[in-house]
Amino acid sequence: MTDLVVVLPGILGSTLRNEDGMAWEVSGKAALRAVLTLGRSLKKLKLPAGIGDEHPGDGVEPAGLMADLHVIPGIWTPLKGYDRVTRRMNSLGYTVEKGNLLLFAYDWRLSNRYNGALLARRVDEALDRIGPDAKVSFVCHSMGGLVARWCIEQCGMAERTAKLITMGTPYRGAAAALDQLVNGVRKELGPLAIDLTEFARSMPSLHQLLPEYACIESTGGLLKTTEVSLPELDTKMVTDAMAFHGALTDSFADRTYAILGGKQPTATTVRIADGKVTSYRTYEGDDLYGDSTVPMPGAARRGLALDSNTLHRVTEQHTSLQDNAAVLDAVESFLTAKPVVPRNVTSTEPQVSVPDLALTGEDLEVTVELRDTPARALKVALLDENGKQVESRSPAISERMSIKFGELAPGAYYVQVSGISVGAPVVPVTSAVLVVDCPSV
Repeated sequence: MTDLVVVLPGILGSTLRNEDGMAWEVSGKAALRAVLTLGRSLKKLKLPAGIGDEHPGDGVEPAGLMADLHVIPGIWTPLKGYDRVTRRMNSLGYTVEKGNLLLFAYDWRLSNRYNGALLARRVDEALDRIGPDAKVSFVCHSMGGLVARWCIEQCGMAERTAKLITMGTPYRGAAAALDQLVNGVRKELGPLAIDLTEFARSMPSLHQLLPEYACIESTGGLLKTTEVSLPELDTKMVTDAMAFHGALTDSFADRTYAILGGKQPTATTVRIADGKVTSYRTYEGDDLYGDSTVPMPGAARRGLALDSNTLHRVTEQHTSLQDNAAVLDAVESFLTAKPVVPRNVTSTEPQVSVPDLALTGEDLEVTVELRDTPARALKVALLDENGKQVESRSPAISERMSIKFGELAPGAYYVQVSGISVGAPVVPVTSAVLVVDCPSV
């Protein structure tokens, strides 16, 4: 087993504090308060122009990992917390108290270069305390994998690293980031609206989530972000973000384990017209799917075929990869070098679409699609943020069906689609949504 395990969360996954207290710890029901204050607290975290790979000196520093559901409406995607992956590491004998587990919180607003260099210093210190020959394994969710890659490849950590394990890392970016940065981060909540566009566009990290793969439709084929003019965006920030990706190579590929969420509807390519981005699920005519946030072309390293045996697929959404039992089983197997024994079962893999936000008084619409499988009865359950079932339906679904839940109280909810019959296994998929009681104005 490895000497040290480092857990890295994705974007939004670290709490932040400043001299006045906690600057970002929004999770669960607390996320509703942030939405209804129109993001005033979040706008205070906006970075100055030209920040590059530096810290702004605004007194903001990381405090810890998010424990449960956290979301900024319109930025990336709602995400579950990191308690479950931490507990799994504890069960393997890795604890903060023993000094062989490092929970690396970081300021997710900043450049991944900055955080990668900071990570290298922290890991060096931890390994030196263990011993001169000690090695580290990184367990990363989403953007945390990019931070770790920079640390390993560009900060001299390769020789001290045993394994890099990633869950839903956008190795080549995601079309969702292009949509959010160009179209802006605006959410309409009845008579109220939240606009975090300037905050989002100030973040080097979000630019480094832009797709590096060719994804922009044109008459001559798909183009990269550096081959077109992107409306509203700072060209220097876009160019710098692509240079970040260009500096990352396959030098550590033989010790990298990539776990991908798949079989979910995911924005993959875009079309730019009239200053706006329109996203599409297809890539040159094929629906390659993804984890609802990171598409398959963005989930694999440059030059790696999507049918590579180094890519480990799980039917799950980006929201819940780090909380998924099958994913954590795979992480444990990679860490302990035990072989993964696949189940010889053909399972139904539902595709689920759920909005990030919904209003009380309106129905919450859940769309479930089945591809290349006969009609099947599924359980569509609505759970509260504590995992208690609020309501469930068991429709027989053939190809596509929309299920509506009404009269929901304000709060954070999970939508879980799973099977009913033991003889017809279904891979469970979990998504998250915030229901907001919007005050009248």
